[in-house]
Amino acid sequence: MKAFLALEDGTVFRGLSFGSEGERCGEIVFNTSMAGYQEILTDPSYKGQIVAMTYPLIGNYGINDEDAESNRVFLEGFVVKECSKVTSNWRSRKSLGEYLKENKIIGIEGIDTRALTLRIRQSGELKAVITTFKQDEKELIQKARQSRGLTGRDLVKDVVPGKSYQWNDKGRYHVAVLDCGVKFNILRELAKNGCRVTVVPAKTGSKEILELKLDGVLLSNGPGDPAAVPYVVHTVRELIGHVPMFGICLGHQMLGQAFGGKTFKLKYGHHGGNHPVKDLKTGKAAITVQNHGFCVDIETLNKKNIEMTHLNLNDGTLEGMRHKKLPIFSVQFHPESAPGPRDAEYLFGRFVEMMKRKKNA
Repeated sequence: MKAFLALEDGTVFRGLSFGSEGERCGEIVFNTSMAGYQEILTDPSYKGQIVAMTYPLIGNYGINDEDAESNRVFLEGFVVKECSKVTSNWRSRKSLGEYLKENKIIGIEGIDTRALTLRIRQSGELKAVITTFKQDEKELIQKARQSRGLTGRDLVKDVVPGKSYQWNDKGRYHVAVLDCGVKFNILRELAKNGCRVTVVPAKTGSKEILELKLDGVLLSNGPGDPAAVPYVVHTVRELIGHVPMFGICLGHQMLGQAFGGKTFKLKYGHHGGNHPVKDLKTGKAAITVQNHGFCVDIETLNKKNIEMTHLNLNDGTLEGMRHKKLPIFSVQFHPESAPGPRDAEYLFGRFVEMMKRKKNA
């Protein structure tokens, strides 16, 4: 079956379908990871986006029962150069195509993903439509132009469960995770570091969170425009000064706004498992996992209280910060990996050490 990808700038790519039938709109982004497609598919932060993989062969090790980062697939469409016809891995339970069909996600293969990536790099992230329905290409381009995009949209409400839940019941430190679209490996890393984890929905108020008698709060990753979720920023602002806090990705952006800063949209975002970030304290560079289209503007933060801790070595944007007096820090990248290198896992230990000092005091 034929499939089409139309961009708002008038470009149309023609390929073959390997997923579900249908039509979806979203912002087109490229991901530079060579592997880890199952984790990418199930990352809630991709809600509202169509993801194109730059690595040419995807799907060769199939889909397993262990690597999902949430309970379902959240992205709007999946674009690859070639979907492997053979799946070879002892953990594999189904093919990538079967998985997409199961989750009603459109997949398109056989297009020039290098040309698509260059188009995004030159023009910035574009609104797009992906479809298996044959129709006039001019109409498809018009649909892409009329779609909503990400700016100004609260997509957190579309990925977060309505109720709190306990991830594990043992641990020396009790941590509440403010769920804006949390990846499972963040929860696994907290548990691995001796934390008892309670996950609370994004709309949970600060009073209800503090009533849990916590040792710390982790602010999770999530999708969409960080400026479109003021209710989360309000909660974070009220939590400041009460408990140690650690923000990841969208959680980092929530902290930035709670500190009085502003966020802005990057031209084509950071998506992949090979982004170099420098720790300004140690001088060491780590290869990190990233997935974000927005960034905190360090120039809008109060430098008397907030210190930059990490810097993106590709474009010089803010990748981490900490409060100079309070036990609060955050990073824009994903220290939990899944997929990707584990260079930044030490940050979970830093969070635990922060809670330990607070508890002993």
